[in-house]
Amino acid sequence: MATEIIMPKAGIDMTEGQIIKWNKKEGEKVEEGEILLEIMTDKTSMELEAEASGYLIKIVKGDGETVPVTEIIGYIGAEGEAAPEAGSANTASAAPAQASQPKPENVAQPAPKKEKAEDEFDVVVIGGGPAGYVAAIRAAQLGAKVAVVEKNEFGGTCLNRGCIPTKTFLKNAEILEGIEMASKRGIILESEKYTIDMPKVVQLKNEIVKTLTNGVRGLLKSNEIKMFNGVGKINKDKDVVVNGETVLRADKIILAGGSKVGKINIPGIESNKVLTSDDILDIQQIPKSLTVIGGGVVGIELGQVFLSFGSEVTVVEMMDRIVPGVDRESSAVLRKELEKKGMKILTSTQIKEIVDDGHNLTIKVDGHDDIVSEKALLSIGRVPDLEAIGEIELEMEKGRIKVDKYMETSVPGIYAPGDINGIKMLAHAAFRMGEVAAENAVQGNHREIRLETTPSAIYTVPEVAMAGLTEEEAKAKYDIKVGKFQFAANGRALASGESAGFVKVIVDKKYGEILGVHIVGPSAAEMINEASGFMAMEITVDEVIKTIYAHPTYSEALFEACADALDEAIHLPRKRK
Repeated sequence: MATEIIMPKAGIDMTEGQIIKWNKKEGEKVEEGEILLEIMTDKTSMELEAEASGYLIKIVKGDGETVPVTEIIGYIGAEGEAAPEAGSANTASAAPAQASQPKPENVAQPAPKKEKAEDEFDVVVIGGGPAGYVAAIRAAQLGAKVAVVEKNEFGGTCLNRGCIPTKTFLKNAEILEGIEMASKRGIILESEKYTIDMPKVVQLKNEIVKTLTNGVRGLLKSNEIKMFNGVGKINKDKDVVVNGETVLRADKIILAGGSKVGKINIPGIESNKVLTSDDILDIQQIPKSLTVIGGGVVGIELGQVFLSFGSEVTVVEMMDRIVPGVDRESSAVLRKELEKKGMKILTSTQIKEIVDDGHNLTIKVDGHDDIVSEKALLSIGRVPDLEAIGEIELEMEKGRIKVDKYMETSVPGIYAPGDINGIKMLAHAAFRMGEVAAENAVQGNHREIRLETTPSAIYTVPEVAMAGLTEEEAKAKYDIKVGKFQFAANGRALASGESAGFVKVIVDKKYGEILGVHIVGPSAAEMINEASGFMAMEITVDEVIKTIYAHPTYSEALFEACADALDEAIHLPRKRK
């Protein structure tokens, strides 16, 4: 007689479960205790073991189906045994019931989904940035009733005050680089003089930002997500209160408050001539001189922008190199190229005091002469914005909300994706974290976040990009081999006049696994996605060099670097053993 496989009741509140994946196909042999399938409840995922040995003779409910508890989802029987006819047994009750008979009272039945009141939601998202709006849309796609609260503009820091505005400015810098290169390429301009209309530059930036923020609003609206403008905070009842007035009752909360500009305690830092990265994106007049306080990604990008616009730019960084998060060699090459363009860079340098005399700033630094500058840009990074936490207590770690692999906080039912958890403060990482948080909030904790191969990029000229481990990090953990190819030997780069930089591939010597990729040069931000994909799919360098790349392309440098790691690069001089 066939053994019924039923949807288990894993907890007093469980009424149904979703089948994630059957591990066996119909007709396959099954051993008692073997994992048959994975099930997801509203709390978590679980594995269901076979209660008998035999063959999986029938799958009644397939992958992705949601099934009430105690309902039959399959049968185990003898080889060749026929499964009971559909409808002959609807529950795990011992005696068969006629369709016309009522179901036993002691069998749990799926509760009909209660219609929610206007102020009740399956998920409330606080924050409409990359993590927040993606989480809201993904939750809505999964059938949840969703609200999202944003205190400023939808799209968040990246869209409004970060990634997009800076890239708009950097495109101008790129164009100016092209003008300067024109005569070298035989393009003779009648006059190489130009002026920068800064109000128009800012206007274009604002138009692009508006187009994209309207796009985000449109996406939220199309997914029937209720939008609220204002400050959202969680109260002690785990509801979300907007502007201290409107109460949104939520089954689950996704806390995606993002980040804010970091501050530093330096005498004189409060001068109105010391601008934040938010301030400088709306500046109406190009400063004759600009001191950038902090040589991280934003500081270096905006520093190059204003250098190309004609400002005299000095960067002051307290660490021993600029953009310290990237590979040391990448940092060195970028510094060399920026200094060639006229940027002054001071590393291992601390600022003691800033003096505003009404006209200029005098910036006093350790070990160097005072820097006199019309404006300064404070760019020491961003910190999590914790305002939305409100009245609840969450486990914190170094000023960041601590989350698990499901993006859930120490308080069950509250998730915190994006910059607010400080794991990887990148918009594209926030996209994925928001998506994972939404799926777990709606369907129960089942999807884990994977950020090891997340790429990052600096949009300077030349661009810098990386994924995985730096050479220093890899050496500490693995026996490695490094493959490298210079853009000076790449036909496309030479033809384009963009030959500065290299591609470096760090490889586990034993298995050929790619541990890290570092690029300085043209289209680095585009090429790194390919490298990140290799790493995520665990493609080895041996497999990479079996593919065919188009010629001439910048990405051939990645191919050649992989070949060099195997001592098989065709377009490099033979190495002496």
